[in-house]
Amino acid sequence: MTTSILDISINHHLDTQGLICPEPVMMLHKTIRKADGGDIIEILATDPATTRDIPNFCRHLGHTLVHQETLNEAPTYRYLVKKKSA
Repeated sequence: MTTSILDISINHHLDTQGLICPEPVMMLHKTIRKADGGDIIEILATDPATTRDIPNFCRHLGHTLVHQETLNEAPTYRYLVKKKSA
């Protein structure tokens, strides 16, 4: 059975558009602390450094990068991160 990203319930929305490194990751870290285990956080960013920083953040801290995509030509980057369960 395949799960579509359309079937994923987003618990937290984080708009970091216009912000540059390290602010998007710092804001994600703050949101992760407030989230419950298993919560999904959607992050919108315009900083190209997030294409490296957010996957590394997830890998190092044990969270799951559920989805990553580039929207439009601006570009805007969209991530779905699942907080690890305690």
